[in-house]
Amino acid sequence: MGVELHEVSLSYPGTDLVIDSLTAQIDDGEFVAVLGASGCGKSSLLNMIAGLLQPTSGWLEVPQDGAAFMFQDANLLPWLSAADNISLALKLGGYPADLRDARVAQLLNLVQLGHAGQKKPHELSGGMRQRVALARSLAQDRQVLLMDEPFAALDAITRDMLHEELRSLWQQTGKTIIFVTHNVREAIRLAGRILVLSSHPGRILETRRISAQLRNDPAQAAALADELTTILRKEQRKHERTSAAG
Repeated sequence: MGVELHEVSLSYPGTDLVIDSLTAQIDDGEFVAVLGASGCGKSSLLNMIAGLLQPTSGWLEVPQDGAAFMFQDANLLPWLSAADNISLALKLGGYPADLRDARVAQLLNLVQLGHAGQKKPHELSGGMRQRVALARSLAQDRQVLLMDEPFAALDAITRDMLHEELRSLWQQTGKTIIFVTHNVREAIRLAGRILVLSSHPGRILETRRISAQLRNDPAQAAALADELTTILRKEQRKHERTSAAG
């Protein structure tokens, strides 16, 4: 089972709509990027899927075991090693104690950190900390993985490397990934489908399928990136004019 949203709207007390009548079907095993400018409700959408927020109207369905969540900041416990940060997530999820060490080793290898399990967060680079955070999310063993701009704070080279690793990991695990970003090229590089949201309130403006052929063709990828960037800039300017008028 994937994720289904039907006419979902969200507003916070005393505010206008953040998300307006959003309907989407995300299939099991699909990799979807949610693309939009800052303030369009992308993070709020993930929070509703995760069960941290309830929609003001409409309804949504997620798998019975819920979704794992990976944030922009790794938020690792600084006094624990990389392995122990992952092990704690397994413990909290009720994973059998006698099997935890083997599972931690498996997850560290999956994110290319089999050599760094005993290092503390301050001994790891930003990219390595995000790998640990990803492994910790996978430790929850949920079919749906929500990712809220997890690579936004990383340098371009590290981000590119993690893009490749995330695509490989998705292919290995078959998880349903919903990846929020404001980076057009990141969305094209990672996802099989892109949902483009309008700026405040968030509505689906465009849905684009990303074939392997398009992703691997620099000219096609660049043309689509330019097109989507133009759409987002137009939405951002519209939002700025509305805010100034209000």
